[in-house]
Amino acid sequence: MALTEMPRVFQTTSEKRLNHSILPMRLYHKAKKLGTWDPRDIDFTKDKEDWQGMNEAERRVILRLCSLFVAGEEAVTLDLLPLIMAVAREGRLEEEMYLTTFLFEEAKHTEVFRRFLDEVAGETSDLSVFHKDHYRKIFYEYLPQAMGRLVHDPSPEAQAEASVTYNMVVEGVLAETGYYAFYTALQKENKLPGLIQAIRLLQRDESRHIGYGTYLLSRLISENAHIWDVVNRRINLLLPHAIGVVQDLNAELDTEEAQKLAEELGITDVPFGLNPDEFVAYAQKQFATRLGVLQRARGKSVDEIYYYTEETVGVEQ
Repeated sequence: MALTEMPRVFQTTSEKRLNHSILPMRLYHKAKKLGTWDPRDIDFTKDKEDWQGMNEAERRVILRLCSLFVAGEEAVTLDLLPLIMAVAREGRLEEEMYLTTFLFEEAKHTEVFRRFLDEVAGETSDLSVFHKDHYRKIFYEYLPQAMGRLVHDPSPEAQAEASVTYNMVVEGVLAETGYYAFYTALQKENKLPGLIQAIRLLQRDESRHIGYGTYLLSRLISENAHIWDVVNRRINLLLPHAIGVVQDLNAELDTEEAQKLAEELGITDVPFGLNPDEFVAYAQKQFATRLGVLQRARGKSVDEIYYYTEETVGVEQ
């Protein structure tokens, strides 16, 4: 039966009503309160001063990080809609209500990074030169393919592959490692405070996104035991590329390359004094953390998953 031919039943006028106790609805209520910040309210006055005082190597590191983030945020904004459609077609109103806030927030994340590049860095060049092979594999291929598949195949297997790619890898590993890199580079010397404020707001939003993805995958694993194997296969496919993205970033900070750049620019230190090894270790830790939560979903009932706490799925309170 085609979607348009299905008899319509309104949950809000039925005995079922809305369940405000389940995790997706609690995330919806949090998003209404915490996700309404405006990218145009971020004050970049000091950031502009700091940018002028940075050396070329430092600017290059920030530009590279921003290029990965702004394109990544654009990608997840473009690619989220099929998941919303799949959830809506299953009649999961509370989850769909939360996902409407999810899409709104991704759009704002795209806006704030582009605003920084326009107003602070004054950057008009093609920053996709920073998108290396591993990044392209995830954001140019695997992410749009997995999300686009949901339009014609909303099966549990397809949803699991999409959520692993989007929530677990792109948000739960790459974005979180990127936040860590920004904080490590900038907070100690209080540089680019407007950008750091934006990162904090993004991270708070993304904790809800990752929390929902963890919930969704846990529910799918609970409902279909074989989904655990689907999740593991997808992780094994994506892990080398995710670590590769971090290692590509580290190439900007690698001692040998840093010394070469130092000779060209008259700079003696690795930009911001960063230690490249920290970021690979951090990314691997994020993977282990996310996988541990999903592993604990095996054998749980669907009702237990519905009532997961925010703490269980890593949502900031």
